[in-house]
Amino acid sequence: MHSHTLADWRHDHVFLGAAHDRNERRTWLVVGLTAAMMVVEIVGGTIFGSMALLADGWHMSTHAGALGIAAFAYRYARNHARDPRFAFGTGKLGDLAGFASAIVLAMISLLIGYESVGRLFQPVTIHYGEAIAIAGVGLAVNLVSAWLLGAEHGHDHGHAHDHGHAHDHGHTHDRDHHAHHHGHRDHNLRAAYWHVMADALTSVLAIAGLLAARVYGWNWLDPVIGVVGACVIAHWSWGLMRDAGAVLLDAAPDRSLGDAIRKRLEIGDDRIADLHIWRLGPGHHGAIVSLVSHAPETVAHYKARLDDVPGLSHVTVEVHRCAGPH
Repeated sequence: MHSHTLADWRHDHVFLGAAHDRNERRTWLVVGLTAAMMVVEIVGGTIFGSMALLADGWHMSTHAGALGIAAFAYRYARNHARDPRFAFGTGKLGDLAGFASAIVLAMISLLIGYESVGRLFQPVTIHYGEAIAIAGVGLAVNLVSAWLLGAEHGHDHGHAHDHGHAHDHGHTHDRDHHAHHHGHRDHNLRAAYWHVMADALTSVLAIAGLLAARVYGWNWLDPVIGVVGACVIAHWSWGLMRDAGAVLLDAAPDRSLGDAIRKRLEIGDDRIADLHIWRLGPGHHGAIVSLVSHAPETVAHYKARLDDVPGLSHVTVEVHRCAGPH
């Protein structure tokens, strides 16, 4: 009979996304591109006397700062993944960074809307040629950045451990590598992506407004388009804030995961008395299950039933014998 040592029962609590390192590298690259374009716009706006370019350059600096938050979150999560101070690892740090970035995005939408409304009543002189040219370069940089951040096709993996105590921890393999649900979303990368897309949107709208104003003399169109862009960015911000906030509050994921656990455990006389499911990181979920049965099996038996549940990476099983009537 195999003799278990204390080390056999211990395991890591690393719940980073499968593409964590790749996403970190790409985010740092986008930070560099955004910062470079920010400098070009600020310098160009100063040289050509274009307030539009100058304002967009400083506006881009807020995006560069938010992208920097995302990049540092990746690095911190990686460096402290095994820090015992974090009970379930640092997998949710990306959600915290994503929530913070969503707030920044909301502030940016308010600033764009405020300035656009102000320009409706107090139009400013626009240097069309220089503004359109640099806005075009900015759009190209944003599209490249969006491509870098949007090409995410990684899959998440769990780990398998067998333990035999009633209060047990285990990890299960994610065998369905094509299961795509909200639990696999990297909200940190998503926040970076929406910041880049917000910049791209403002560039597109700025170019359209500048061209229309230059050709048809519709100077009012530029600030009106700015208000529309602010509303779209605010909508993106709210969606990101809602999803990342739900993870930070340990909101239960979609019902399919809970239904899958119940389907595998509630067999015969076995019933789930209490079930808690929460997200640990991109593609990783934790579950605490309290089972009641008149003829309970071992914890290992119940854990084996959950081996094929996708995305279930950390399981605690509690078994109770019911002495009452069926």
